[in-house]
Amino acid sequence: MSIDFSADYAKASVCPSPNHGERVGVAAPDMIILHYTGMPSEDAALDWLCRPESEVSSHYLVRENGEVVQLVPESRRAWHAGKSLWEGQSDNNSRSIGIEIANAGHPALPDYPDAQIKAVIELCRDCAGRWQIAPEKVLAHSDIAPGRKIDPGEHFPWSKLYQAGVGHWVEPGPITGGRFFQRGDCGAPIEAVQSMLGLYGYGLEVTGQFDAQTETVIRSFQLHFRPERVDGIADASTISTLHRLLQALPRFS
Repeated sequence: MSIDFSADYAKASVCPSPNHGERVGVAAPDMIILHYTGMPSEDAALDWLCRPESEVSSHYLVRENGEVVQLVPESRRAWHAGKSLWEGQSDNNSRSIGIEIANAGHPALPDYPDAQIKAVIELCRDCAGRWQIAPEKVLAHSDIAPGRKIDPGEHFPWSKLYQAGVGHWVEPGPITGGRFFQRGDCGAPIEAVQSMLGLYGYGLEVTGQFDAQTETVIRSFQLHFRPERVDGIADASTISTLHRLLQALPRFS
């Protein structure tokens, strides 16, 4: 059921979606999840997010020109994350604020306009400030649903967000030669990589086997943190980037 509400973010207009519910088991959101709409038209995306039969929604939609539309009150549980896992938690709709960014998505994946990114930054800063959301909890849909989702994709400028105080980032390690790990490898080095990914928050079982799941999670990690080459191979660049991200987390510093 659509409900009338006032925008939580002062710069947003309101277009109520009926697709929402009660947050379950949490007092407040502690994550922001960024998506792209994956549709050729932003108006079509907004319409879909507001249709009961779609059974999907987000708290916000950011248009290409930077206009922000709020669909669901932040106090409510929007339906944007789907089947997902982060830090061992599976109901990420209940613990997050979902932001859809108008972009046609893959395979073309257009660049994100500057006005749109500026608006995303301002919105994230506002939400994070009001809910005290940690920078490392501003995540991609691909982070929490590896393989199933790949948005907002390798062209999303996470470094720009970080420079503006949004999200977690280190400069990716340079891509060079040397030792790497890939599908079919096994042993203690694979356990170490899997453990580091799990410590960061990714849903991954530590088996010591570089299997399809491990490759998929590494691809998701690369989409966000090492987008120059997204190949699912644990090369020196990927591993060093992951290691430095962990070192930069407040809980490990």
